[in-house]
Amino acid sequence: MNTDKRKVVLVGTGMVGMSFAYALVNQGGICNELVLIDVNHERAVGEAMDLNHGLAFAKSNMRIYAGDYTDCKDADIVVIAAGVAQKQGETRLDLLQRNTEVFRSIITPVVKSGFDGIFLVATNPVDIMTRVTYELSRFGAARVIGTGTSLDTARLRYLLGDYFTVDPKNIHAYVIGEHGDSEFVPFSQVMLATKHISEILDDERNSFCIDGMNEIEEQVRTSAYKIIDAKRATYYGIGMAITRIVKAILGDENSVLTVSAKLSGEYGAKDVFIGVPCIIGRNGVKEVLELSLTDDEKEKFTNSKNVLNDSFEGLKL
Repeated sequence: MNTDKRKVVLVGTGMVGMSFAYALVNQGGICNELVLIDVNHERAVGEAMDLNHGLAFAKSNMRIYAGDYTDCKDADIVVIAAGVAQKQGETRLDLLQRNTEVFRSIITPVVKSGFDGIFLVATNPVDIMTRVTYELSRFGAARVIGTGTSLDTARLRYLLGDYFTVDPKNIHAYVIGEHGDSEFVPFSQVMLATKHISEILDDERNSFCIDGMNEIEEQVRTSAYKIIDAKRATYYGIGMAITRIVKAILGDENSVLTVSAKLSGEYGAKDVFIGVPCIIGRNGVKEVLELSLTDDEKEKFTNSKNVLNDSFEGLKL
């Protein structure tokens, strides 16, 4: 990986992709070259122009331009935010199959270019599409990452911070499993700074209760649906989540983020890509952190794993 150049290629200039690009430009200093690729090249050209015209207001300089797959050769990261929308009457598996063909048309030329960096997948259903990327690219598992439950975890910490009136940065909690309906919060692992959540809930001097935790978990699980009902799509939050992961990789931060990663025996699972806390650095997934789950939480995780495996097994690669 060429960490001095810090070059990122974005495939897909829709709302998710461009929310990421906008966050990347405004946070500054994360990378110094951004290439936009889209099946509609003219759109990519226009998006690059629009971002370039705002560089005078940004924190740092970047080279931003519309390119093609040959530009992936010396890139550090290829972010995939491209995909097709679900048609009326189309099953989830039909959508998965169509997105698989889209990914084949992307990954094949990326790999052919000589790309030797890290794939970061944001397209939904992200856990399945990350596994598809792994299978099609034949890259090492550490170098194929999905955004997983990183945004869900951010939503959880925001809501817990609001509930306890505490800065979310001081709350340690994770959403794990599928980025979807089977995801869950392992409350056995939730900490407010160094204090376990159970200590706070058991303290009769305050009004905090387990029902409040359950409501928050449901809000996390359903918030995307509410946003989609209100504005048809979600993109700002996931754009910032992608930016955070890219920053951790290019900065070799060894940060713990809940990304979609391949399990190799952790949590009693193999081969599946699923949202779990991982140490993320320059070479991708440095380590999958295995949380000490309760029996009930283990059952929920197994259910989530099975949902993802069932979906993947119906695909034709």
